[in-house]
Amino acid sequence: MVIKVFLASSSGSTAIKKKQQDVVGFLEALKVEYTPLDIACNEDNRMWMRENVPSEKKPSNGIPLPPQIFNEEGYCGDYETFFNAKEDNLVYSFLGLDPPPGSKEALQAEKSAVKENGTHVEETSTEENLDKSIEARAGEYEEEEEADEDKEEEELRQLEEEDEAEAVEEEEEDDVDETKEDE
Repeated sequence: MVIKVFLASSSGSTAIKKKQQDVVGFLEALKVEYTPLDIACNEDNRMWMRENVPSEKKPSNGIPLPPQIFNEEGYCGDYETFFNAKEDNLVYSFLGLDPPPGSKEALQAEKSAVKENGTHVEETSTEENLDKSIEARAGEYEEEEEADEDKEEEELRQLEEEDEAEAVEEEEEDDVDETKEDE
């Protein structure tokens, strides 16, 4: 598969030049093989690009501006769609290429693998894991609360016993004191 990037080597617009440089620089950084096709110096390239950009993607004047990106004969998009794909870490999908293993996009693709019933694998397992985690934490919290309550009850019982023992001792001392006074 050959990625084709239609560029204008002699564009008078600095905005177009910057967009072209952004696309080319990013493809080079990703080490994506591409073929730059100049529409300024080659009429065939210009005509091919204009004919193969889908009508819904053409501007109101009907003439698409560079850069325009294709995978073989298939239209990928213009600079704006490339930029959005770049921002979303979906450049390989945008280009119709498989992302390299371990890349952010490959990890995102794994997460969004679709099950037969239409739900996403990762979302489902994440939701299930979240539910299990919440249940486990709730169970742990209840156990901790029960343990704390048991501990508080035990401490209260011990304090009551100590208070009773002190009260008994005081009564005994009072009784001893009264007995001594009576004598």
